[in-house]
Amino acid sequence: MSLKLGVPSKGRLMEKTFDWFAERGVRLALAGGEREYAGRVDGIDGIELVLLSAGEIPRELAAGRIHLGVTGTDLIREKLGQWEQRVEELAELGFGHADLIIAVPQAWVDVDTMDDLDAAAAAFRAEHGFRLRIATKYHRLVREYLRDCGVADYQLVDSQGATEGTVKNETAEAVADITSTGDTLRANHLKILSDGLILRSSATLYRARNAEMTGEERAALAALQERLGL
Repeated sequence: MSLKLGVPSKGRLMEKTFDWFAERGVRLALAGGEREYAGRVDGIDGIELVLLSAGEIPRELAAGRIHLGVTGTDLIREKLGQWEQRVEELAELGFGHADLIIAVPQAWVDVDTMDDLDAAAAAFRAEHGFRLRIATKYHRLVREYLRDCGVADYQLVDSQGATEGTVKNETAEAVADITSTGDTLRANHLKILSDGLILRSSATLYRARNAEMTGEERAALAALQERLGL
């Protein structure tokens, strides 16, 4: 059996993950089929590389099907309840930075804080007869944040596409989404609330707490951690 390391299967996240490991003397090499790629880790014996979508990695870690995985902070905390009990954070990798935020139309000149949003939501329901809609992919994180901020009169609507466009398309009144520069928000005439930062996310290396390991796999993990300086 090999220690399984899951990394993102495409795009800049995959490239930067490969670079991060290479800079520390660990070369990730690919080989495999059409959908799920597998490969090897050169420089450390007994480690298998598994390429998955960043969104699949939290689930695979929690299930113990992979021992290590690189994915975003936002995905771990959104997809895994009580995430600290299921995974251990080993290292932030220094890329993939993005903020999960709450944004409202720039035209809402009187809405700048979460308290303002709470008041606007109550007024919206009184006027329209239904709750203010917030479009998001991050239901768990957004619901927890709104609860902590005391915002009650709202409903979350699922957005798996271009979340920023939902206000323009009149399918939501506000959004909660990941942004790195804010350019797309501004292009859609949206502004981030002054206290609307829910989470700062970045690419992070995690260890599955509940994955079973043989003695050989433990030795491979120890060798990898030593090489990576963890």
